[in-house]
Amino acid sequence: MTDLPEDVPAYPPAEAVRPAELAAYLAARMCHDFISPASAIVSGLDLLEDPSAQDMKEEAMGLIESSARKLADLLAFTRVAFGASASAETFDARDLEKLAQGVFAHMRANLEWTVETPAVNKPSARTLLNLAQMAGAALPTGGTARVRAVQEGAQVALAVDAVGPRARLRPEVLRGLQGQPLGEGLHGHWVQAYYVHLFVQDAGGRVFADVNDERIVFAATLPA
Repeated sequence: MTDLPEDVPAYPPAEAVRPAELAAYLAARMCHDFISPASAIVSGLDLLEDPSAQDMKEEAMGLIESSARKLADLLAFTRVAFGASASAETFDARDLEKLAQGVFAHMRANLEWTVETPAVNKPSARTLLNLAQMAGAALPTGGTARVRAVQEGAQVALAVDAVGPRARLRPEVLRGLQGQPLGEGLHGHWVQAYYVHLFVQDAGGRVFADVNDERIVFAATLPA
C-alpha cells in the first residue's frame, strides 16, 4: 500500500474521559444523525395530511422516501460502526463497502473502496467505516474519499485519503484521534474520533491523521 507511513506516531497519554460522559456524547451524536431524516419524514407526513397542500403530494412522498432511505442507511451503518453488530467477529469487506456507500449516497463526496482482504475483524471493520465517514465529512463541498486496506503479515494496514477542494479536518477530530479531551469544538465530531482512538488502542493498534492542502490522510494499523 502506498502513502502509508511505516510507523504511526504515538501521542502522549491524556486524561481518560469518564465512561458515562463518553456514552452520553456517543448517544447525542447518533441522535443528531438520526433526527434530521426522521424529522423530514414527519414533515412529509404532515404535508400529506394538510388539506391545503394536496398539490404537493408528490413532493411529500419523495421527501418521505428519500428520508426513510437515509435513516435506514444510517441505522445500518451505525450498528456496525458504533455498535456490537450482534455477535459478529469478522465482516465481509463487500458488506462493509455496501454500508459505507449507503452513507456516502447522502454526502457530496464520492467513495472509492479498495479493500484487498476479503474479510476483516471487528476492530478493523469499525475503523474502516468510521474513518470513511470522517473522510466524507472532511469534504463538505465534494471530492473523493479513497478507502484502502491490505493485510501485511500479522497486521491490517488501513488508509483513507480525503481529496477535494476545501478539504478540512476539524481540530476536535484531530484531538479525538490523538486520545485528547474535547477542549474547544463540537462534541459530535470529537466523540467519533475519540471512540476510534479507544477501540483501536484496545485492539493493540494505532491511528493517526495527516492534514495537507486539499488532502487529508487517515491511517491505522491493527492486528489481523
